[in-house]
Amino acid sequence: MANGVNIKVENLSLSFGKNEVLQNINFEAKAGEIHCVIGPNGGGKTTFAKSLLGQTYHNGKITFEWIEKRGIVGYVPQIINIDKTLPVNVLDFIALCIQKRPAFLGVDKKFKKQVDETLDKLEMKNKSKYLFSELSGGERQRVLFAQALIPNPQLLILDEPMNSVDKSGAEVFSRIIDGLKQNGATVIWIHHDLEQVQKIADKVSCINKTVVFSGEPKSVMNEKNLLKIFSSRQGE
Repeated sequence: MANGVNIKVENLSLSFGKNEVLQNINFEAKAGEIHCVIGPNGGGKTTFAKSLLGQTYHNGKITFEWIEKRGIVGYVPQIINIDKTLPVNVLDFIALCIQKRPAFLGVDKKFKKQVDETLDKLEMKNKSKYLFSELSGGERQRVLFAQALIPNPQLLILDEPMNSVDKSGAEVFSRIIDGLKQNGATVIWIHHDLEQVQKIADKVSCINKTVVFSGEPKSVMNEKNLLKIFSSRQGE
């Protein structure tokens, strides 16, 4: 049973100065679905995700209809830069993301079991005391994914989280995401792998400043529509 959120975006537009990034975006995502967002680099996908998260000012309307009470939102960005001199280990970083009390006091007891289980699922438990800055790019993405899963999200927004992840890591990510879907969560996944999108997405929307096409992958991911993704270059 779906326990996520239905999302409806109406006429979303956003500009940075005179640069129009998004124009009249209309978009719907249903609870319990994986809705992939594809499009060319610079087409506005990340800005769209940040609009859903309330991180950017925009015109238009975004409505969240939670199936139960207002739920938890998890977010995994493409990449994060951190000062290499900052003495923050994996557990410290997760604590900073999931709790109000200072990270130097350790992970709150109410989260400790889930933190351990999540790091174990992501094959990172043995590196929980490693400094975040010492991790490889793929390992950092696993940690970013871990913090988005604690506590369990009813809405998960992913901004190409697998760019630095190896095949093994990608399989782990996909397995966990499928589990969230089976539990009824809503997943918005910005994705660049069109072959995988066709396999895992319930719905797909192509954004290149505006919505180029949207629907079920088997219906809209045809050669004619896919060519539209690269037919022009729009800047973010």
